[in-house]
Amino acid sequence: MIADQLIVHKTKEETTTYKKDSSSESPKRSIVKSISWRIVGTLDTIIISWIITGTLSLAFSIGLVELVTKMVLYFFHERIWNTIKWGK
Repeated sequence: MIADQLIVHKTKEETTTYKKDSSSESPKRSIVKSISWRIVGTLDTIIISWIITGTLSLAFSIGLVELVTKMVLYFFHERIWNTIKWGK
């Protein structure tokens, strides 16, 4: 689990090692990619909202709401998919 890997005070026996191959990446890289993708997605929403509404303050309001709701929805989406055995 990513959260387990971010805890600094783990003994060597408790630390899970990940195989290094072309398809794996570090948890830190995954976190940075997730944050950067959310920034890109929110900026896209703000720009589209600004074009449609013509109001920059409204566009930023829509972008802020979208930022929060999409993170919450993604969290629950991931939790649900973690319970599905298909493809594991």
